[in-house]
Amino acid sequence: MNQARIAIIGGGISGLYAAYLLQSQGISDYVLLEARERLGGRVLSVGLASTGEALPDQTNRFDLGPSWFWPDYQPQLDNLVAGLGLERFAQPTQGDMLIERVGVSPARTTGYFSSPASVRLLGGMTALVDALAAGVNPDNVRIGQTVRRIHASEHHLQAECESLDGMRESWAVEKVLLAAPPRLLAQDIEFIPALPTSVAQQWRNTSTWMAPHAKYVAVFESAFWSKTGLSGQARSAVGPMVEIHDASSPSGHAALFGFIGIPAPTRKAMPQEHLQAMCRAQLVRLFGPEAGMPVAEFLKDWAQDPLTSVAQDLLDGGQHSISLGASVDSSLWAGRLIGIGSEWSPQFPGYIAGAIEAAALGVRLMLEKKRLPPRRTRPSQTDRI
Repeated sequence: MNQARIAIIGGGISGLYAAYLLQSQGISDYVLLEARERLGGRVLSVGLASTGEALPDQTNRFDLGPSWFWPDYQPQLDNLVAGLGLERFAQPTQGDMLIERVGVSPARTTGYFSSPASVRLLGGMTALVDALAAGVNPDNVRIGQTVRRIHASEHHLQAECESLDGMRESWAVEKVLLAAPPRLLAQDIEFIPALPTSVAQQWRNTSTWMAPHAKYVAVFESAFWSKTGLSGQARSAVGPMVEIHDASSPSGHAALFGFIGIPAPTRKAMPQEHLQAMCRAQLVRLFGPEAGMPVAEFLKDWAQDPLTSVAQDLLDGGQHSISLGASVDSSLWAGRLIGIGSEWSPQFPGYIAGAIEAAALGVRLMLEKKRLPPRRTRPSQTDRI
């Protein structure tokens, strides 16, 4: 059996930031367990390769997950972005927006300006994932490892994992930081002994932000809409996209993205190519024939991502989560199981800023409950069970 003092379940922003904080305090005896074959969780940036290059560069990455944050409103995240040396830029809003109603032609109106101002990261939000991962020991990270069971005894917690090829491994730890959506944890992990009924029910009642949503991105050589005084913003009662924004990257390709308003169960029954064609047709209605010829297009339906969404998420609309207690303070779990995912954030549940806030609070809570002195030993090599 492998041993570490801390297990972090989930390699999204909150899990990575928790590992980053531990590492910065000289605590390296932890393991980060991520079920996906990539880090980032609900953060996902895709892009185009530059001429002569095999991989997308930072000027050609576009977000299929969260895109924005608000520095004036979320200073903790903004300070982290600055400290990591990441470049941020204001969301383009110059120009008119379009309103599309049933039975009438799209109408122009004054554009909507976010207050406080929203910004994006050069290279997409994945730039934050990459920067945090660079500050984490890669030997402490296990991707493609799904935690199936956590067993509590008087001496330790045992986290049992399964890899994509069906191989199993087990970790004996002192603490577990839960950096995944509560509803997903309640569904997918068996806790022995069972969690208190009130805790389990609270987790199941907590919506996972973004879980019911789908985003479409169309990439173009240039922002042709700006030549006619349009901002790229649109609101539609016709669809399939209900809200559209400029997703262009400075010095890179131009892009438009939209949130798809078709209900998740209906989307699931539709071929992706058909839904993309509907999105292109809507862009043509709004922005003209050039909008029907993207150089690339991307679609991500988070409702069909089993590591994001559960069945209940498709029924309750993905509203912001209720206030959650970070620590499970009962029986054998007391002080040993701490929620740090974005849904545990007091101020910004579901947002990137919430992931940063919840991770910082959870790591602080864990260290206060039992001071962990720095120790630089690495986790042992994997033992198969």
